[in-house]
Order: sequence, then C-alpha cells, then structure tokens
Amino acid sequence: MTETQLKQACPLPIARYEQVILAHGGGGKLTQQLIDKIFFPAFKNKYLAQEHDGAIIPVRGDRLAMTTDSFVVNPLFFPGGNIGDLAINGTVNDLACCGAIPKYLTTGFILEEGFPMADLQRIVNTMSSAARKAGVEIITGDTKVVEKGNGDGIYINTSGLGIVPDGIHISPTNVVPGDVVIVSGLIGEHGITILSTRDSLGFESELKSDTAPLNGLITNLLSAVPNIHLLRDPTRGGVSATLNEIARKAQVTIEIDETQLPISQPVWAACDLLGLDPLCVANEGIVLIFVPEPHAREAVRILQNGDLGRNAAVIGRVSEKSAGIVTLKTLYGGHRIVDVISGEQLPRIC
Repeated sequence: MTETQLKQACPLPIARYEQVILAHGGGGKLTQQLIDKIFFPAFKNKYLAQEHDGAIIPVRGDRLAMTTDSFVVNPLFFPGGNIGDLAINGTVNDLACCGAIPKYLTTGFILEEGFPMADLQRIVNTMSSAARKAGVEIITGDTKVVEKGNGDGIYINTSGLGIVPDGIHISPTNVVPGDVVIVSGLIGEHGITILSTRDSLGFESELKSDTAPLNGLITNLLSAVPNIHLLRDPTRGGVSATLNEIARKAQVTIEIDETQLPISQPVWAACDLLGLDPLCVANEGIVLIFVPEPHAREAVRILQNGDLGRNAAVIGRVSEKSAGIVTLKTLYGGHRIVDVISGEQLPRIC
C-alpha cells in the first residue's frame, strides 16, 4: 500500500502530511498537530499562548476578550437551527467561556454563485434573531462570491468582542487537583442531529441541535458561584477532545464517570448503532465547568434552575498532577484512557 493509499484508508496522525485532509478540521489529534506545527510557530505570542476559546487583551485598564470562528456545516438547515444561529451562538459562547460579557460581532459571508436568495434571507434573519436573543450587535462584515462549483452554498465567519468584568479570571492554567468537572447539559445532541439529517437515518424527529447562547447561563453562574476556574464549550471533537486539551494545558489527570454522563437515549442508541463514541460527538449548547469541590453543589443548583442547565451534572474530577491524561470509569467499574480521535468522526459538523 502506498503512503497516499494509507492516508486515505486510515488517517492516523503520522509525522508529516503533504496535503490537508478532512481530519485536520475535526478537532482531534490532527487538528492539534496542525496548530502545534504550523500555526503556533508562525504566530507565536503571549495571547495565543493562552490556548483558550478566545484571547484576553488588556486595553487601557479594561480586559477585552476576542474570538473568531468559521462555520461550514452540512446540511445548512437542521432540526433546532441552521448555519446562521450556529454562527452567532458559537461565537457568543466562546466569549462567554472566557468569562466575558459578549458585546459586538462581525460576520463574513462566502457565497457560491447560484445560492438561492431565499435561503440567504432565511439564514440572515436567523442570525439577526439569534444576535438579539444573545444581546449582541453585528457591527460590520464582508461578502465574497465564488464561482459555481467552487464553494458549498455558503460559509460564514464570525468574530466577537466582549468585556471581562473585574474579578473574573478564567483560564486552563487555573485547573488543579480537587476541582470538580460539571457539564451543563446533554452530550452529543448536535452532532447526532446533523449526522441523522445529513444521511436520513430515521431518528430526526427525536433529536434536535442544542445550539443556544450560553452567556446568560454563564453570567448567572459567575455571579453566584465564586472561584470558577475554567469554562469551555466542547464543540468540534466533543467532550473528549476538550478535556484532553485542558488536561494537557494544566498538566493534570481528569477522571470522569460513565454512569454520571447526561446522554439521552436517542443519542446512546444512535452511537451504538453507528459505532460512535458520544464523548467525541460535537456539541453547540453545553459548557464544561471546572470548580473547586466545595462550590460544585451550588454550581449545579444554579445551572439546573435555568432551561439550558436543567440536565447539568457532575461528571468527574481532577485527581492529580500528571503528563495530562483523561480517564473514564466505565459502567462495569473498569477504567480506560479517553483519547482524542485521530481521524474525522463526523466531518462538516459545525
């Protein structure tokens, strides 16, 4: 088998790729490899080194949070939303996970020649509604059109700016042994909804994307619970990739308990049928929270008081300093390493 055939058959994180493959955008090992070997060395600076959902920037005594994201989901319309509210909510949530109050967004559209104007209007209207719901304003943007066949209908980029209140310091480096890991809602809803809608698997009616703005939920949490160490939304690569990124950055072991994971029966069934790990499935409306154990019960109570947090649960804890690993206590009492996916489990998911 040639090297090219090997890459196509099994996209493992080998030492060197001559071309970009889909798995480089999947949020797993190859995405991290791309960041570590190409982007970080080229753009190295103290703000990028924060390795968070956005960068915290000091400006004249204030702290601003800035983030950017691009959305290439397929299909464009799905139960629970479309690419428009996905773009708004995703950027709002990245700012909120920095501890910031989201204020302003920019948006860029790359449109393919022949894209239906009615679909564009529907997407833009959804973005407008989502921005109002999140309490942010879209203040500037850009539009480009590519020839038919050189795009996929529409791609959207959104960037965001927010203000970090005094006393809020959210960072992966805050995570320490003794912290409890909380998830605010059901795991895997978005990714399985997209896959089901894309491939007509027959359980669309039971599932919908969890895309939602989390800034209100996070603001309530930060105002009521002291000393939140870290917030992170587990989008591409799912809970597995996100926890591994945190464990690596903080150099700790994170232990999670399979019996405590809030996963709906339809998602369990779909993952079992398709051979997927729900921990690797993308989410768009939940947040992982790291908090000292004495404050965990109050954090869960605050989350469960709101609609977006009613399924909040403690799923694990930070156990010790280490080389940065995540382990899972299984339903049967054994333990296994929770690794990051090597290939592309669900392409074009967000």
